Amino acid sequence: MKAARLYQPGDLRIEEVECPVLQKGQVLVKVHAAGVCGSDLPRIMLTGTYHFPCIPGHEFSGEVVECDKTVTKFRKGDRVAAAPLMPCMVCEMCRKGFYGQCESYDFLGSRRDGGFAEYVAVPEENLLLLPDSVSYREAAVIEPAAVALHGLYKLHLNGNKTAAVFGCGAIGLLCICQLKLLGVSSIAAVDIETEKLKLAEKLGADVVINSLEEDPVKRIFQEYKKGVDAAVETAGTPVTQEQCIRAVKSRGEVLFLGTAHKNVIFPPETFERIVRNELCIFGSWNSYSAPYPGKEWREIIRYLEEKKLSFEPLITQTYPLERMPEIIADMAQRQFPYIKVMFEIAEGRV
Repeated sequence: MKAARLYQPGDLRIEEVECPVLQKGQVLVKVHAAGVCGSDLPRIMLTGTYHFPCIPGHEFSGEVVECDKTVTKFRKGDRVAAAPLMPCMVCEMCRKGFYGQCESYDFLGSRRDGGFAEYVAVPEENLLLLPDSVSYREAAVIEPAAVALHGLYKLHLNGNKTAAVFGCGAIGLLCICQLKLLGVSSIAAVDIETEKLKLAEKLGADVVINSLEEDPVKRIFQEYKKGVDAAVETAGTPVTQEQCIRAVKSRGEVLFLGTAHKNVIFPPETFERIVRNELCIFGSWNSYSAPYPGKEWREIIRYLEEKKLSFEPLITQTYPLERMPEIIADMAQRQFPYIKVMFEIAEGRV
């Protein structure tokens, strides 16, 4: 099969390699579509995977072509999405259903070979059956959508609540889509790129704020008087991490989804807002709950089947597998604008 193999940071090669040999309980999936996660860029270009060579990629969907004889839930021809985390299921966190905090997990695309290949071996517990109406392209976006929904489930939202999303990359835009589905009455979107804000508005944002042109916190208080009920931080920048705390009303909620890449330092008056206004601060990691892989994954598949969600507006570029080394290097250098880059891998794809 063809696969993208990482030999060291920055050295990603398209090669012919042996197809995976199935182990007990595994399913061989023919990959039809694979998306690039924001975490794939530093993993491939800077930090590397946990062993070399390794096939990256953890956002993918495909078709079952072979099952180990012990597999009972799937059969050849099934269309599936894959959850990449393989929790140990025996540690304290796993026993409580907090699989994202597993003390000894495995992971497709970083700790073992993932989905940037024509075929990948996946435990049957990690697969979810796709309705025929859900395309492979959209199914490859289920994983980041589940990351967003897992975080949003921590907030106390209803039809009377308001929210602000700081950062309109893929996760931020997925939050906006799903905040609407969760019944939030009004959503503000904050970013520094006009095109992303236009897409945010198309996906359901009621107020769009370019923070290069105006103070987003000031604008939020103009629109929502006392601030929003909840702020969701997805950009991972010191500026937005501080702004989201200042944007919520007393006893409001702040959800941190973005990964910090620099020191996070709050001015005393911002920290004082957390204390005096008794704000609730939530951190969220990954996308999993009990029963594994979780309600988040099943709900998103249902939303897609019922046409309540569409991920096509987020898929801004599509390429063949052969171009992956070049494209990922360009993405890391911000050589072109993008939201979600998709690689279509199998022939006869949908």
